[in-house]
This record gives sequence, structure tokens and C-alpha cells, in this order.
Amino acid sequence: MSKDYIEVRGAEENNLKDLDVEIPREQFNVVTGLSGSGKSSLAFETVYAEGQRRYIESLSAYARNFLGQMDKPQVETVEGLSPAISIDQKNAANNPRSTVGTVTELHDYLRLLYARVGTPHCPECGKEVGEQSAQNMVTRLLDLPEGTKAKLAAPVVRDQKGAFEELFDELVSEGYSRVEVDGEEHDLTLDRPELDENFDHTIDVIVDRVKIAPEARSRIADSVETALEEADGVLKVILPDPPEDIDVGATARSTGDLGTGGEKDDTADERLVVEFSEELACTECGIDLPEIETRSFSFNSPHGACPECDGIGHTKEVSEELVVRDTSKPLKHVFEAWSYSRSYYQTRLDAVAAHFDVSLSTPFEELPADIRRQFLYGTDDEVLFKRQTRNGTREKRKRFEGVIPNLERRYVETDSEGTRDHIEKYMSVTECPACEGTRLKDASRAVLIDETPISAVNRMSIGDALAHFEEMEATMSDRDRTIAEEILKEIRARLGFMCEVGLEYLTLDREASTLSGGESQRIRLATQIGSGLVGVLYVLDEPSIGLHQRDNDRLLNTLEELRDLGNTLLVVEHDEETMRRADSVIDLGPGPGKRGGEVVAQGDVQEIMAAEDSITGDYLAGRTEIPVPEERREPDGHLTIEGARQHNLDDLDVDLPIGCFTAITGVSGSGKSTLMHDVLYKGLARKMNDNTSVDPGEHDAITGLEGIETVRLIDQSPIGRTPRSNPATYTSVFDYIRELFAQTELSKRRGYAKGRFSFNVKGGRCEECGGQGTVKIDMNFLSDVYVPCEECGGARYNDETLDVEYKGKTIADVLEMSVEEAYDFFEHDSRIERRLKLLKDVGLDYMKLGQPSTTLSGGEAQRIKLAEELGKKQTGETLYLLDEPTTGLHSADERKLIEVLQRLTDNGNTVVVVEHELDLIKNADNVIDLGPEGGEHGGQVVATGTPEAVARNDESHTGRYLRDLLPAVKLDGPRADRTTTPAPTDD
Repeated sequence: MSKDYIEVRGAEENNLKDLDVEIPREQFNVVTGLSGSGKSSLAFETVYAEGQRRYIESLSAYARNFLGQMDKPQVETVEGLSPAISIDQKNAANNPRSTVGTVTELHDYLRLLYARVGTPHCPECGKEVGEQSAQNMVTRLLDLPEGTKAKLAAPVVRDQKGAFEELFDELVSEGYSRVEVDGEEHDLTLDRPELDENFDHTIDVIVDRVKIAPEARSRIADSVETALEEADGVLKVILPDPPEDIDVGATARSTGDLGTGGEKDDTADERLVVEFSEELACTECGIDLPEIETRSFSFNSPHGACPECDGIGHTKEVSEELVVRDTSKPLKHVFEAWSYSRSYYQTRLDAVAAHFDVSLSTPFEELPADIRRQFLYGTDDEVLFKRQTRNGTREKRKRFEGVIPNLERRYVETDSEGTRDHIEKYMSVTECPACEGTRLKDASRAVLIDETPISAVNRMSIGDALAHFEEMEATMSDRDRTIAEEILKEIRARLGFMCEVGLEYLTLDREASTLSGGESQRIRLATQIGSGLVGVLYVLDEPSIGLHQRDNDRLLNTLEELRDLGNTLLVVEHDEETMRRADSVIDLGPGPGKRGGEVVAQGDVQEIMAAEDSITGDYLAGRTEIPVPEERREPDGHLTIEGARQHNLDDLDVDLPIGCFTAITGVSGSGKSTLMHDVLYKGLARKMNDNTSVDPGEHDAITGLEGIETVRLIDQSPIGRTPRSNPATYTSVFDYIRELFAQTELSKRRGYAKGRFSFNVKGGRCEECGGQGTVKIDMNFLSDVYVPCEECGGARYNDETLDVEYKGKTIADVLEMSVEEAYDFFEHDSRIERRLKLLKDVGLDYMKLGQPSTTLSGGEAQRIKLAEELGKKQTGETLYLLDEPTTGLHSADERKLIEVLQRLTDNGNTVVVVEHELDLIKNADNVIDLGPEGGEHGGQVVATGTPEAVARNDESHTGRYLRDLLPAVKLDGPRADRTTTPAPTDD
């Protein structure tokens, strides 16, 4: 075996047929083929899985006990394997605290930069904060009312792990006996605390206890200086019993009597704690600022996070718009959150209506504005409330709380999940007013570099941030430039790598959970480029997903850069341009499922094109192609979006033809998903379905709903989150299959009903794995791994259930069938056959009926949903919204999908897709091309009309690439080059 290859011998994972293949090392290799032909089985489940298994086996026996044992892939040998890294399409994170900045580690470098060279400013007056002397601190303490008791302490440990026994010994030797540990006082000579070294602790040395008085000035001054010396310039003042008229934090912010560190301590009801620093204080406002540390700029730490939203950036509030949905309703019915049939709320409304002398049958909109306000937010005056008791009527005067404050209070106070769920229907997510969505404390946002706070940097796009940091050093002092040089180098490098993979439009504060699978994958790819590793095998899953053709070239340059460093790339991909740029292409097939799993052709793109049995080669060479429709449909009206302003949409007005097939296109980040998901779908869901759980993006109106009966979003979210969910259960095919098994002779004899054949309930399932067929192994810092259950061998059922057979097959055998096999097996049952045919129509004939949803790609999940929609009774006038439905599809399968979408449209429905794939775009009746660029330079309609009209528009990036695929378009100007992509512009 040559060291120039990764040699795979006898691979039989899933549908691979004793496959032998040599993968050239230090080359750019593409694995392609029809959907279900075995690409992922080879790249991820054989080559990468074997690399991961060997890595775990290289660890100590102790470490392997924590990680568990991974099964060896079904392969004879894999030789010449390098250390392997998988970069797939899974979302970077689902945590709302994760942002583009945090997952790329850019935010860590930004925090370090601002902590080291940032200049603090007063959050009140904006002036640069100067140092504060010990004398100033003494003066402020003496401003407290005479007789106030105070403990002067030196904070020597702050939120650090350890037992600190040596520190306690050192303090005793220096003459200190009293300390506060985590807010509790101890005498080190009598009851020294025993601390758990695995938890964070705060330790304050009590330097002195004093009563504030003019004659104690000298003593206070000495103690202050001692504390500052012990704690490196920080003094903590503890007021065990503060005067009632003092609020240290509020007073400090308004009048400057003490520092901003004032906070109530949980260990005592009246206790107040204030921190002073020699370095940070505003002499104008009298505000003391906390010490600047890297964690001061972390919204995942209480030291940096906004206290109002806990670093999330948004809050949930009861919305007036949701509480009063229809202002034309009478007063007694207008508050849907309050059921008028409940006597408590009935008496409240009766009393307030009587107070204002209005009738409960008066439409809410006809009430004076001031009275409407008092119903919603509480009365200005007291209201007479009456309550019937056994002893007669009791009367009491008090202010009416108001519907909205009542809901907000109950949401916080209730222990009932049902009550909380009910109130949440009337709440909307709003930007945190305290931090304006920046997630950080005001003191952290007042630290500036080049007159820019870190919060402003986080809101920049990656492209703008790169330009910002490229010019930063010119404005720095020599000292700051020396400190920041290496930090800025790392920041610019990471931002540069992100731009190289086409993500310059993303903002650093963008939530990671909102990224598409392709965006998440390219973020991880950029991180790997920055690592500079050599000799690594990178396994990637369709990195071109979500990329416009104009941006694809930069991605391919990045992959080639990784290869040129000395790494091996194994890329599962259908994109034509990627195959043309690859060094080697491995084409699997010849068909999907059990008809695949073989190498049909291997070599460079010319060799693939010359291969006789390669369907991929036929499409690359132009022998087979997806045809252009002979005519385009005419609309039956228009659905109009007016004034869309969400994210980067620029006050957009868009007409969507009803009864037509429309493609929304544009470069990455131009606003396509925002327009479809945030504005169109959520707006219609709120308006048509009265769905209060969705919060539409900003827009003025959506009109023309007369031609739309209902709206359906078919996205790439999973059909289930556990292995229990699968295509058979999602499409309801499994219900009919279980009925057939329950009707067999053996089932009737044993009394087995339909439920016996469900793996989700006790009875027939294997109880060892709970009917999942797999057991999850927690891999700690690696992804969780599912291994077959030892009890049932992955069959999901117990032995008694598996005794029952239908036409010689057990229920477990049926779940292992592909859609195509099951279609033939159940051909005499029209209910099952019809649903399976729909799965075949959307290109999923290779998929197993029982394939766990956790193993499905986003594209596969979307097509299962599409098949389920096709199975419903078609009434027409439905608006179908799809987001990149061609994800994971070979050109041959894409052709099937286009036929399905055309069929949906022919049935009188309206189909709208967000898409980059040109073969689908050219089949649309209408194209809406957004741009001209991504991010803040996008959000406009660049071109609209038929594909031919868009192709003739010189301003449209999409149009330039469509020209090669539309023979009817004749232009004298330059044509798009399919191998050299135009560089992006900054117009």
C-alpha cells in the first residue's frame, strides 16, 4: 500500500458493498453520487468513524472508561489514516447565549483587548474615568450619617476555586483574625472555615470595624490605606445596618455619595456592600466603577452581563397588542387573557366599568384613550370593589392593578406551568431596554478603544469589523500598540478567515442558533484554517449549502488553501463547480439504497465525464440535463409584502404571484430567509392562524390574502429529536403497518392488538433500550454516540413480538426496509402504497422506514415533510414555503423534486422557495432576486420577473449565472464564467 493513499478495503457500512477505494492523500477529494448511494457511509461512518475510534483507543484505559467503547465500522481495513476532523452541518449551538463571536472565539480576543488597552468612561456623563485616592474614599465615608457602623475590608480572593489554607495561615501571621468567606464572618483563630476546593469562593479580610464620626477620621484613613495595600488598590465597605434613607447604589448613580458597587447582600436583609477602587472613579458624578477584567466584557458572567436580561439581550413582556387583539370587541370580551366567565375577573371589570360609568358592552376602541390606558395599566384613583360573603356585601376601595401588570405579576409568582404557558401566549420578546440588546452592563459598555465600545464592535458585520481593526493601530499610543499587537493579529486573522469562506455579512452578535447548517459549517471551517494544522484529514458535508454561486469561489479557494497546507480533504458534495475544482472525484452508485454502495467512477472531472455508467458524469458532460419549462404560469393575483424592515431588509415592497412557483434568490446574507421566515411566514401565521406564539419581523402590512387559504412552512428542522422518531412514524405509514401485523393469525391467537407493535409503549418493545434500538453513550467533550442495544440487537422489540410475521417478515424487518422495498412489499395495501410513493416522488426511495430522525440531514427531513404534505387532501389555495429544498440532492434527484413542486403548483397552490441552485431557479415562474450584496449592503430587490427577465438584468449576480442555462436569453455583454467567479464588490 502506497503512503500516498488512504486505502479502504472491504467497507460494508450501511449499503456499501464490500467497497475498496484509494483516497489520494494531501489532495482535494469529492465523494458524490445519487442521494442514498453511500457517500456519507463512506466518508463519515467508515473513514471518519474509524479515525475517531482509533483516537479513543489511543487514550488510557482510565479515559476510555468515561468515553465508552465505540463499535468498529463495518470495514476490513483502513490504512494510511491521518488524524481526522469532521466538519458537518449541525448548528454551531442552540444556546441563546452563543453568538458568532463566542463560537469563533473572536469575543475572547475582544474581551482581552478591551481589558488591556480599553479606556474606561463614566456611563453617566461619558467623561474618561480617572484614579481615585485614599483621601477621596475617606471623605466619602465620612459623608455617611454619624454613628453608621462599617466594616472596612480588603477583598483578597474574588470568585476563585480553592481551599485557601495557606492564605489563612499567612493572614494569621500578619495579625488578621477576622475574614468574611462568601459573606459569612469567621474568626481564623477559633473557627477557621473548611472550603470545598471545587467551588468558587470570595474572601474579604476585615481590616477594621468603625463607627463613622469626625473624630475617627485618622483611624479610618489608616484602615483604608491598609486595606488598599492588602487588596491591590481595592476597598470593600460593608454596612451591616445601613441608615434607612440610604440606597448606596442608587445614591451613587444620582448624587455621587458612594460608589456604584453598592449591592444588597443575600446573607442579611439590611446589609449593604460597596466597593471602591484607587483606579476607577468619576470625580464629576461620584461614580466608582468595578475593576476592568476580561470577564467584565463577558455576557456569560455576572461580572459583565446586563442584570436586567442576564446577558440574553432580550426580555419577555406582556404585549398590549396581544392582550387586546380585536379592539372592536366589547369591553367584557376584549381581554382574552382574562376569561370573563371567572367571577374574580368579572367583578374586577364590573367595578372598574362602574367607576368610569361605561357599559361593558361598549367596544373597547370607542372608550376614551385615558380610560383604555387605565384598564390596561391600572387606575389613577381608587375603585370601589364589592364582594359577596355569607355576612353580606363587603366593600373595599383600592387602585385597580390593570390587566397587563396583573399578567406580569402572575407570570413571575405562579408555580403553575399551565398558568405560565397561558400567559406566555400574550407575551412578546423585546429588546432589553437596559442594555439595548447589547447584553452587557453599562460600565462595560463605557470602556472605549478608538471611541468605540465593545458592544458596537459586536454589532458590526465581520467585513466591517475587519476594516475597523485594520485601521486601529494607527490611533494607538506606542504603549497600547505594543500590548495590543498580538491580540489584533489574532483578531484580524480570524475575521479574515471568516471573510474567505463568504461570511462577511454576519454580525458578531448574531445568535449561533439562527445560523443555517451551511453557515455553521463554514464557521468551523474558518476556525480550522486559523489553527494551521498540517497532515490532518478533514471530512466535510456539503460545505457549499447556502452559498450563492458568486461566493462559492471563495469557499473553494479556502478548501484548496487547507489542502496546500498539507492536509487531505474528503468532501461529500453535489455542487458541479466543486467537482470541477477537485483533484479527485469518487462517484458512488449506480443507484440509491441497496442499488448503490459501489464505485461507479473515480478520477478527475474529465474521467468522471467520460465514464459510461456515471449519472453524475452525464450531467457534468451535458448529456443529461434538467429541462427549462416551455412556458411560465400567469399569476391569479398577488400577495404583497409592504415595508419589510426586519434585520437588513430595506423598507422592502414585494409582490408574490399567487398560483405560481416563485424562487427567492440572492447572495448569501441578502435577506432571503428573513423575508420568508420572519416577515412572510410569521406575519401570515399571526394574521391567518391567530398564532400568538410567533413574533413577526417588522413590516407595515401583508395584503392580497384573498387567494390564500392557509400557509405551510416546510423547513429543514428535524422531524424528531430522538431515535424514536423516523420516516414511518412521521408519515403515519407505521400505523397501517401495525394494523396489518395485529390482523395476523398469531396476533389474534395471542391477543396482540395494534399497540403491541409500537416501540414507544410498554408491552411489545425491548425494555432494555426502551424501544429505541440504540443506547446513548455520553462522550463528554465529543458528540454523543449511539450504539445498538445488546438485549435486542437493535431490533427494538422483545422476542415474543418478533414471533409474529407478516408475509415472512417481522415488524423489525419492515423497519429495516427501504422505501422502495416496502413499496413493493405492501403493493396490495393502497393506504401504505400511496404514502410510500410520495416518499419515492421526493427522491427518498433509498431511505429506511425506521431510520432514526437523529441521523437525517436537514434536506432529508424537509423532503419527508414535503411528502407528508403531498399526502394530505389537496384543496388548492395553500401557500407552501420551502427553504433550500435541494439540500443534499444530486441533479437526478433534484429533477424529481422540481416535478413535485410543479405538481403542487398545478393543483392551484402557490409555492415559494429560497434557493441558490440554478436548475431549480430556471424552472420557477417568477424570481425575486435580493441584494445587491449581503448584510447591511443587501435587503433590496435587485431584479424580479421571469428567470429570463432576471438573466437580462446586469445588476443581478444571480442573473449572470442564469444566462448559461437559458438558451432563449441572447446578450451581447459578458457571460458568467462557471470556473472563475467574479470577485465581490462593495457597491
